[in-house]
Amino acid sequence: MSTSPFADRPQKKLVLFDVDGTLTPARQGVSKEMSELLQQLRKKVVIGVVGGSDFVKVSEQLLVPGSSVIEDFDYVFAENGLTAYKTGKTLPSQSFIKFLGEEKYKKLVNFILHYLADLDVPIKRGTFIEFRNGMINVSPIGRNASTVERNEFEAYDKTAGVRTAFVNVLREKFADYGLTYSIGGQISFDIFPNGWDKTYCLQHVADEKFEEIHFFGDKTYKGGNDYEIYSDPRTIGHSVTNPADTIRTLKELFF
Repeated sequence: MSTSPFADRPQKKLVLFDVDGTLTPARQGVSKEMSELLQQLRKKVVIGVVGGSDFVKVSEQLLVPGSSVIEDFDYVFAENGLTAYKTGKTLPSQSFIKFLGEEKYKKLVNFILHYLADLDVPIKRGTFIEFRNGMINVSPIGRNASTVERNEFEAYDKTAGVRTAFVNVLREKFADYGLTYSIGGQISFDIFPNGWDKTYCLQHVADEKFEEIHFFGDKTYKGGNDYEIYSDPRTIGHSVTNPADTIRTLKELFF
């Protein structure tokens, strides 16, 4: 008799999803159609989300009235799995500050703040550095930008390469810090210890010995925050362009 909490699933497969651009439009809520399809999928396989954002943001985006994200998904990995839940129960977590140490952290943040102050971009709003449990998120225009402002900056950055240039400077300046820089979303990039990308969450699922682990993401190109887990030999990667594309691909593969 299996002791796995997933013994009721006909297929011993895990399907993991990025959040922004994969299950939801960037920083927006999940649609009814997507939510219903995921619950149908859950009857066949084990499902999980792996987001770069903190648990509060992931929860907000995937909120369905009358339930919670840790009830709707078998696994919930916020901050790439540094905050993790399995069948509603908390798994061990890790911290960026503990890894780096207060002194090194301060030098990094001070440099970023100076760079941001001298940066010429069309607009600047608020919250340029967001401290999270397992990473820091840096936004040249500030995370308080409106949806319209985010869209405009994303288009601007495609030609201006603001985030790419910023990341290149940090890579060179802090080469000995053991950090990864990952451009994701529309307006920001993440900084975290090497190996703390989305593949970090895979250690939490190893004990279940799934026959297949599928991953769906939209930033699957090199430098995008889905790239490492998408290209990892432990996963079968699916690159999607938006939530509608995710729905189409899921129906082709599993229904």
